[in-house]
Formats: sequence, structure tokens, C-alpha cells
Amino acid sequence: MKDVNIGICGLGTVGGGTWEVLQRNARIIAGRAGCNLRVARVANRSPRPDLGLGDTPFSTDVHDVVNDPAIDIVVELIGGYDDARRLVLAAIEQGKHVVTANKALIAQHGNEIFDAAREKNVIVAYEAGVAGGIPVIKAIREGLAANRIQWLAGIINGTGNYILTEMRAGRDFDEVLKEAQELGYAEADPTFDVEGIDAAHKLTIMASAAFGVPLQFDRAYTEGIANITPYDITHAEALGYRVKHLGIARSREDGIELRVHPTLVPEKNLIAKVDGVLNAVLVDGDAVGQTMYYGPGAGDEATASAVIADLVDVARTVSTDSAQRVPYLGFESDAVTDHRILSPNEIRSAYYLRIQALDRPGVLAKVASIMSENGINIESIMQKESELHDGQIPVILLTHTVLEKQVNDAIAEMEALPEVEGRVVRIRAENFL
Repeated sequence: MKDVNIGICGLGTVGGGTWEVLQRNARIIAGRAGCNLRVARVANRSPRPDLGLGDTPFSTDVHDVVNDPAIDIVVELIGGYDDARRLVLAAIEQGKHVVTANKALIAQHGNEIFDAAREKNVIVAYEAGVAGGIPVIKAIREGLAANRIQWLAGIINGTGNYILTEMRAGRDFDEVLKEAQELGYAEADPTFDVEGIDAAHKLTIMASAAFGVPLQFDRAYTEGIANITPYDITHAEALGYRVKHLGIARSREDGIELRVHPTLVPEKNLIAKVDGVLNAVLVDGDAVGQTMYYGPGAGDEATASAVIADLVDVARTVSTDSAQRVPYLGFESDAVTDHRILSPNEIRSAYYLRIQALDRPGVLAKVASIMSENGINIESIMQKESELHDGQIPVILLTHTVLEKQVNDAIAEMEALPEVEGRVVRIRAENFL
């Protein structure tokens, strides 16, 4: 059986998991690949004696892997932007295939990387960059190739999902975030997770594969969860909803919605039941209907599972000298279209609005009038006398689906009312049935 030589750059959580799974499951992996996946060189900033690398050549310089003429496939697991970009482009320039788990790299620089790879006729595989061990990219690019994908929506950041799950018990955001950091679910700097940047990277990649458009991370609307309160989570549940931090991409005739934000989801929707650090992605195709992909979105061996799945795919090509290639984003380059990414004002959604109002006659009538004048239909309204405090009472509205601009205009008018105190809280709502 032929050997395909692999070089692993980065032996952190995912790199270490990849090494261990490759060693433990070498026989079954070789049986599926039709060749031996041999780790011929590894590089990391510091040694990893705990991994038992044995005689495998080790270096602290990742470019030693790229420059080794024996290496067929470079596995980029160092993370970040600039160093990873230079590493990947150098590997491509030398005609080596690349497997990466770096969603930030692909979302930000994927167009450049894929163009370079196309010129050199090499593969760049990135399944592990989106939703950890869940094979959602393969499902979109290959399993659903017959479909015109209408929309996709996903819980694609386990940290945010864990925080919102724990807040359902009435706990504050800051308390749960600290716990998530102590448990290793959140980084010391949790910005990418709680502000939705990590999810936007993944959504950008999925949307490009789903709709056949260039990667456009800079056009993704991103909103975090730091301002979500236990109060709103509790009242959303009283209305039959769960609050989830979702990435949503939807194809419309006038463009594509690309957005990450807290979202009210009816509790009967499957995705509303996904709790803790788990991920889930819904994909709606015109032929198959709605499908759901669920599982661990991070972790050493879960993500290693996706890295090695890509290695198997690439190794089959290398070992057979096959010219067959799955297009990088699922569409041949001449079929990629430059559909417009819609602005936030053009988003269409339903809305949960919470207004802190003075307890005076006629306030509801004024609010209802503003909504009507802006073409917004109210689905339901909640106001509890028991929540009257210091002459103020919260008013909670659920709207029908409208343009974001209509809601923005209505909120501005409501906040200008003398009877309304502070800012109006707004959470978008979606029904994925």
C-alpha cells in the first residue's frame, strides 16, 4: 500500500488530537484511504513529549514542514491570520495540498488562497474549520449538490450556546462567562465567541458553499450576546421561544442575507432544543427539504475527526494521481456568481421588542400607532401589572416579519416618546419549520 506523507504544523489541541487519532486508527484510516497516511514531519513552537512522537522529525519552525520535498499534504493547525496565510500560500506555491481547520483564515483570505490553489492544481480542504466534527461542508458541497439551497441557520459557536443555555436558569451573562472560561469553553479573551465573530467566519464559509458566491466576511452582519438578559430569556420562554445565538444565511431574489445575532426560536423547532456546547446546522434545499446536522462543534478529537476526513479525501487523490477535484466552494469557478450581500436594513425578520414605559393611559395606543404607521403588524403583546415598579412597566411585543428598516424607524420614534424610558430592546425571531 502506497504511503502519502503528511506534515502537521501546530500540535495544540486540534494538532495533538489529529496525531493521536492518526496513530490509534491507522489501520482503519488506511483501509478507507487506500493508502497509508504517514506523518513524516511535525512542527510546533515547543516540543510535545506527551504525544510520543518517537522518530518523527520535529521542528519549531513550521516552514521546515513546507520546505520538506517529501511532504505531500501540509496540515495547517497553527491558527491566526498572517502566519497561517503565509504558510498556506507557501505550501501551495510548492505544489503541496493543504488541509486546515482555520475558519478565520478561509473566511478572510479564502478567495486569494483558492485562486492560488487553482493555479497550482492542488486541493485546499477546510471541513474542520466549520462546526468541528460535524461534516456540514461535505453535506452542502456534495450530499446536497442536487439542491438549490434556500437558507441555512446554525448554532455554530458552542461557547455562546453554553452561556445562553445556563442563563435560562436566571444567571447573569458575566457569571456564566466566567464559568465558561474556568471550564475551558471560552478563551481568556472571549470576544470572538460572545460577539459573534467566530460564528460569522463559519457562516461566511457555509454561505459561499451553499450559494456559490465569493467569500465576503466583511459584509456579514454580526451582533453578540453580551446584552441579553435573564429577563428577556425568561419572557421569551413565556411566549414559547428559546433565545439562541444563530448564524443565518438566506438566498433572496434581491441578494443574500448574511447575519449572526441572538434569535428567538419557537421551542418546538429542533434547533431550539440544542443546548450546552453542542452545535447544530439546519439546511433547507428545494429538493430534499430541511436537514439538520448536529454534534460537537469543537474539541481535540472531534475536530481531528474532520481534519482526518479531509486528509483521507486528499490522500485518495494523491495516491491515485487522480485529476478529479471537488471545487473549493462546491461550484466550478465559472459558475460562481457575485450576488449582492444585503445590508442590515434589508434583512427581513420578525421581532421581539421590550419597551420600558411609564404606566400612563394611552401609552399602548401611541406604541400601536407608531407600529401601524411603519407598516408593522403586531402578533402578540405582553404587559404584566405585577411588574409595575417606580411607575414604569415593561411592554413586550412580538411582530410579524418585516424589513429591519421599518423596525429601526419605529424604535427611533418610540424612544422619542416622553413616556418611554431608555432604549428599546430588540431581538430578532425566526421560525424554522
